[in-house]
Amino acid sequence: MSVELHLPDLPEVPITLGPARGGAAPRQRQPWHLRWRDRLAAYLPLLLMTLLASFTWWLVKNSPVTSGEAAAPAPRHEPDYTMTQFALERFDAAGRLTLRIEGATLRHYPDTDRVEVDDVRIRSIAPDGRVTLASAKRALSNGDASELQLIGGARVTSQGVAGRTLEMDGEFLQADLIAERVHSPLPVHVQAEGADLHAAGLDYDQGSRRLVLKGPMRAVFDQPAARR
Repeated sequence: MSVELHLPDLPEVPITLGPARGGAAPRQRQPWHLRWRDRLAAYLPLLLMTLLASFTWWLVKNSPVTSGEAAAPAPRHEPDYTMTQFALERFDAAGRLTLRIEGATLRHYPDTDRVEVDDVRIRSIAPDGRVTLASAKRALSNGDASELQLIGGARVTSQGVAGRTLEMDGEFLQADLIAERVHSPLPVHVQAEGADLHAAGLDYDQGSRRLVLKGPMRAVFDQPAARR
């Protein structure tokens, strides 16, 4: 079975398309000075932060350094104190004299912590009472005067066993008063009981009672004194 439907003819209705619902109308182009104002307003915080950072760097670089933060200047080789016509003495815990240094002028150099003495005369007393004397036109010493470099007319007289003495002369003698050693790489003149010696250098150790003379060497012995 078939059914046929007949619809009446509908009139044609014209349709006009308008803007989409919710759509915005086209924006009108702004003048150039308004566009620059908007861009400047957008970048203004970044520009201010950059300027603030640059000013802070300049301020730190050019700020004066306070006295507490100032770097200490390098020490110069100039004496920080001097003494003239002086005498220094050192004593042990029991009050016994162990060292006496006299001289015309003393200068202390802080950059090397060295002491320089003109016309020096030294008297060192060992714990057993033995005496060592030293003198020179000039002496260089460490801070505690235990190590000496005697320069110009240097002389060291060491008292040995039974009062025997050993006298060493030269233009340069290096003396260690604590270890009781004397060294010289330059010509020396040594006088001991019964002997008169000239050598190109020496090494003397009071503890081991050893004297080493470096050649060439010349010696004169007094036989009666040597037998004594």
